[in-house]
Amino acid sequence: MNPGKIEEITFFSEALQEEMELLLYLPSRYSPLYKHNIILASDGKDYFQLGRIGRVADELMEEEMIEPVIIVGIPYQSVSERRRMYHPEGDRNEAYIRFLAHELIQYIDETYPTYQIGSSRMLIGDSLAASVSLLTALKYPNCFGKVVLHSPFINEHVLEAVRSNANPSALSIYHVIGKQETQVATTADGRLDFLTPNRELHKLIKEKGFPHFYMELEGDHTWKTWQPDIRRAILEINSL
Repeated sequence: MNPGKIEEITFFSEALQEEMELLLYLPSRYSPLYKHNIILASDGKDYFQLGRIGRVADELMEEEMIEPVIIVGIPYQSVSERRRMYHPEGDRNEAYIRFLAHELIQYIDETYPTYQIGSSRMLIGDSLAASVSLLTALKYPNCFGKVVLHSPFINEHVLEAVRSNANPSALSIYHVIGKQETQVATTADGRLDFLTPNRELHKLIKEKGFPHFYMELEGDHTWKTWQPDIRRAILEINSL
């Protein structure tokens, strides 16, 4: 199996007013003659290094389980900047969402052969990166038709965004949480119970009628839990 290649590119964001370092994965059989699906991963460096998402994509394409895909990883510069952009109440959260939906997608569509429809684009994230992925997909369902959530941080802001969504059929949601995530150490908020709010989120997703997949995993709030789930996540979200 020939692995795809990962390139480092820089992209200036008007919304964020800064150069964004991006990791761009192209499959080994990449050709500009064929259209590709898109995965945008916040916490992008973690998804490539700890989640090994590029290797999983290689395997799934080799097995012809998924169509050709381009993966764009968006790394964070620091823990404090991550919180400012990813946290639902972060002061740069709205600007980061605009960057994803207005700037980054336009750049990818202009530079690479893509389908340019919501159902061909997926957002993926873990913890706070999952929260901002969900908020982005809820705000721009015509732009992003799929979202994968690994143990998202959930508060009333996120629940209200789900509650007020007017077109749940437009967005497919893959959602997992670890059964041991009841005392998660966070950088700014002490220890938090992630499991209970995620169960509340699942109940709301189900009531609203989003096409969805939900599972409670044996594990805690770490990549040891999430990495083995990447393959199933990509397969399941594409079958919803």
